[in-house]
Amino acid sequence: MADGTGSGAAAVDPRPLFGAYGIVKRFGSFTANDRVDLEIRAGEIHALLGENGAGKSTLMKILYGLLEPTEGVVTHRGEAVRLRNPEAARRLGIGMVFQHFSLCENLTVAENIALVMERGLRRGTLAERIAALGATYGLHLEPDRPVWSLSAGERQRIEIVRCLLQEPKLLILDEPTSVLTPGEAELLFTVLERLRAEGRALLYISHRLEEVRRLCARATILRGGRVVGACDPRAESAASLAALMVGEQVREVAPGPTTSGGGERLRLEQLSLPAPGLHATGLRAITLGLRGGEILGIAGIAGNGQAELFAALSGEVPAPQAGAVRIDGTPAGHLGVNARRRLGAAFVPEERNGHAAAPGMSLSENVILSRHATAPLTRFGLVRRAAARALAGRVIEAFDVRKAGADPAAGTLSGGNLQKFVIGREIQAEPGILVVDQPTWGVDAAAAARIRQALLDLAARGSAILVISQDLDELFEVAGSIAVLHAGHLSPAVPRTGTTREAVGLLMGGAGGPPVAADAAASGRAVTRSEIAHAP
Repeated sequence: MADGTGSGAAAVDPRPLFGAYGIVKRFGSFTANDRVDLEIRAGEIHALLGENGAGKSTLMKILYGLLEPTEGVVTHRGEAVRLRNPEAARRLGIGMVFQHFSLCENLTVAENIALVMERGLRRGTLAERIAALGATYGLHLEPDRPVWSLSAGERQRIEIVRCLLQEPKLLILDEPTSVLTPGEAELLFTVLERLRAEGRALLYISHRLEEVRRLCARATILRGGRVVGACDPRAESAASLAALMVGEQVREVAPGPTTSGGGERLRLEQLSLPAPGLHATGLRAITLGLRGGEILGIAGIAGNGQAELFAALSGEVPAPQAGAVRIDGTPAGHLGVNARRRLGAAFVPEERNGHAAAPGMSLSENVILSRHATAPLTRFGLVRRAAARALAGRVIEAFDVRKAGADPAAGTLSGGNLQKFVIGREIQAEPGILVVDQPTWGVDAAAAARIRQALLDLAARGSAILVISQDLDELFEVAGSIAVLHAGHLSPAVPRTGTTREAVGLLMGGAGGPPVAADAAASGRAVTRSEIAHAP
């Protein structure tokens, strides 16, 4: 590379490409980073590991110019630099792919990318560059599509493409595979290895420790805002990495239920809904039944109707017929969210910032938003704030939510801690039915184990749980049966013990379809690759 960041340059220059030394960042009395040192070299993929709230995101925001350190220095090629804002960071060749999307919903793909590109770039030229990069790396996008119409996986692709279009020397990736399918993740890994071979530096944050072991040769570990160690992830197991992150062995999740003796609590009967937009996915005659004590996993590639199914289940979008959705036998298709909550249902959407929680409101206020219809949080039309704070406190304690301050804004929590809070808020209500979309997106191993065990425990107490997830490992860990949503069609549910990850993955891609799954469900056996490949 002409800028001297190629592998040859790295071999003759012993200095780190970027360094952070003695970094301290305080927010009032809370210290998020405490004397952190980090060196990143050209031509390496360096992992930054730590449990939720360990200080990883704060350090990344400092490196990207979103925050300035209270103390310490950032260097580029051994020279101290001041990163006053993201534009200054980008000028030095630092790019960042965020865990939470930083996209404008009402703008198109091309317009969102243009926001961080050089001024005066013509629209046609930008579209050509997007297409060329997509062809090179397999990251295809439609420049004229509005962001609000895209799935989470497609939005993540925008973040990656607009970062790569800036030709970064250092690429920071914060949970880049959290919303990707296995196939999309494999594509991303190929892209990252290519960038590393080009001599670029990559700083990789992920709670998926097997991919860290696969990609990274060095790891720095944070705990409580401090560096507590470094290692070669390839010489560790996922379990030992998790233990280094949290300071103890992570408890294994007990196996999920395979049968239930409860009555039917949730029923969808021939639920069909038109696509809410030009690029959205309609639901096509979806039928399922879910009994108390059961956990049903819904697998699928992003954009195949998961958001539409969640909206239909939660009441955000009413069904054409009241009987298309039944909660404990009561027709609920025409009811809204609060009415469904009063029937004993609870809901956790995929996007925690803005959908599951209002980031600018306090945790107790966020409890009021979703629990006011079912908990004693109001009296004579007035909000009982002390009761709301007490309820939030019980959630925080039960789910080990790490926070700064007594009742902070939801947006100040790390992604994993906010996820624990929004799921804990719903589970604490002891709902008869829980619908949760991507329950462990972007959370560390210990938090994921806590959330999954909480789902299993809730089912054991008689609740019916529907889990929508792209993480097949997660579904095989918690679900008793699994169905696949593809192009708005839902396959019959198959017992977890009667199928395989490979078979489910192929169905997610559209291979085979319902006849194969239905035959397997009827016989209680595994779907084979051959059956899927030769299905009509």
